[in-house]
Amino acid sequence: MNKNLQIAVEASLKAGKVIMEVYDTSFNIEIKDDKSPLTEADKKANDVINSYLVNTAFPIISEENKQTDYSSRKNWTTCWVVDPVDGTKEFIKRNGEFTVNIALVTNGKPELGVIYVPATKTIYVANVTTKEAFKSQLNSHDASLEEVMSSSKKLQPKGPKSNPVQVVGSRSHMSQETLDFVETIKKEGKDVEVVSKGSSLKFCLVAEGNADVYPRFAPTMEWDTAAGQAICNAVGIDVISQKTNKSLLYNKENLLNPWFLVSKN
Repeated sequence: MNKNLQIAVEASLKAGKVIMEVYDTSFNIEIKDDKSPLTEADKKANDVINSYLVNTAFPIISEENKQTDYSSRKNWTTCWVVDPVDGTKEFIKRNGEFTVNIALVTNGKPELGVIYVPATKTIYVANVTTKEAFKSQLNSHDASLEEVMSSSKKLQPKGPKSNPVQVVGSRSHMSQETLDFVETIKKEGKDVEVVSKGSSLKFCLVAEGNADVYPRFAPTMEWDTAAGQAICNAVGIDVISQKTNKSLLYNKENLLNPWFLVSKN
């Protein structure tokens, strides 16, 4: 396994461990700017991830880090893009659908990606360059790299002519535009099944063949999508900006993503 990918895998597992230490307590579910348990989970996970990535040659864009000004970032050829806890609302609801997202981006394009689901100990790993992507079901957050590899199963997207068309929708962020997209498919004479899922797991559903398309017509940030895009790109799934009609790019001046569509050409 690529050395940087190994580091990302190890960081995600250790972050997942500290997240679950908070998740399994009777934390206050109010969202506050002070040290509420949820904020503490974000911070602890971020600290763990930074402790691993800081030893690499690449700077870090993380939701929980102070953002570097674009005047400096624009000179970064390669950087990490991290969300220590993706799926805040899912964390509060205790439905398990939150993730650790770590991606390595080069020249604006995802190169490596890891998504870890701490509640189920499931990890998704991708190398876009070698077109390899797999998931592993682990027994422990302390699993070794050998255990990750030995339990790996290759990701395989669905074929192009499935019926009904499975459309991924957000549990917490379904927009009117997404509902309109579903109606457009129905007008083409196709049946539609909406598959609800939180956090970056929506990308994983498409990459592993449990959905056909993921329309995201609502705001996201780069750290929400970079790892998911890496996993999709590695298996031939495109993540297309509805603004440029090209792949989403990263380390932009504005870290807010445009609307996008995840599907196979």
